[in-house]
Amino acid sequence: MSWINETGPDRDVVMSSRVRIARNIADIPFPSIMQPQHAVQVAEKVRSCLPDLKSGSRFDFMYMRDVPAIERQILVEKHLASQDLMKRYEQSALIMDSREKITVMINEEDHIRMHCILPGFQLNPAWEQMNKVDDIIEQKVEYAYHEQLGYLTCCPTNVGTGMRASVMMHLPALTINKQMNLILQTISKIGLTARGIYGEGSEALGNIYQISNQITLGPSEEDIISNMIIACRQIMEKERIARKAVRKTGGIQFDDAVWRAFGILRNARVLELKEFMAYISQMRMGVSLGLIPGFSLEDVDGLMTAGQPAGVMRKTGRIMEGTELDAARADVIRKAIEELEKSKEKNI
Repeated sequence: MSWINETGPDRDVVMSSRVRIARNIADIPFPSIMQPQHAVQVAEKVRSCLPDLKSGSRFDFMYMRDVPAIERQILVEKHLASQDLMKRYEQSALIMDSREKITVMINEEDHIRMHCILPGFQLNPAWEQMNKVDDIIEQKVEYAYHEQLGYLTCCPTNVGTGMRASVMMHLPALTINKQMNLILQTISKIGLTARGIYGEGSEALGNIYQISNQITLGPSEEDIISNMIIACRQIMEKERIARKAVRKTGGIQFDDAVWRAFGILRNARVLELKEFMAYISQMRMGVSLGLIPGFSLEDVDGLMTAGQPAGVMRKTGRIMEGTELDAARADVIRKAIEELEKSKEKNI
């Protein structure tokens, strides 16, 4: 099981909750200036903590250089690892539990970047799990720490707690109503920011935004989580109100737009990524409003992941780009929807 196909609270708006902690090991150069021997030293130090990471599931350690390129990108598309980790694949490593909830990235921007990702709106549980993992590693590894500044990180914006709490939100109605700019301006005033589907520098494909804290120095971890929860609950409520308003105003045309999007996903022969994400966003909103029976939000999120570039290439077993990739995406999604429909029929 993975966060992608598990149910979670408030999943109609919140796809996932994640808490990430950045740490560096004392007396070892940061990744930006480390030598290859330092990278191995860090990886093996963190690896030695592996037997103590007891969470009811198995943990696997892997050097990124030993992982095929497509599988590395799959980890990014499933939000289990960052693009920066893959850019440093020759010196980086990863520890991941079999439930795909807890991941420890080694030699990314910092020596250690661990995160917990859970389905739906579960920031507090994610923080509790991360805090336990952090404590276990700190028992065996001495962190770089300053009495006034807190945990030291490669980027000054992470100094202090080293924690980033983020919530991946599907906000199609607020985007349609052109309210997102006002929301982004408002949350920036309370120390939060919004990024695209794959984090910093990425686009908000499919009306998906990652809301996260900007400030790590000063407030405690609990304060950061509390601030995030309050803000995200307000955004959730605004999105739900906007969805009802959009449907009421749009009437039959709104319903038609949702069903057309589903029809295209079900029958298209070519689907470019941005186009695919726009249609899957429409389908997801339709499912959340009960317009498309027989499909769950987890089904839709599974389709969304399957339609990402590496997901398509893994399914087809070959490297592709351009029109060939777009045609393969359409084929993968058509077959996936057909399998879901057959599965639902058997269970009736």
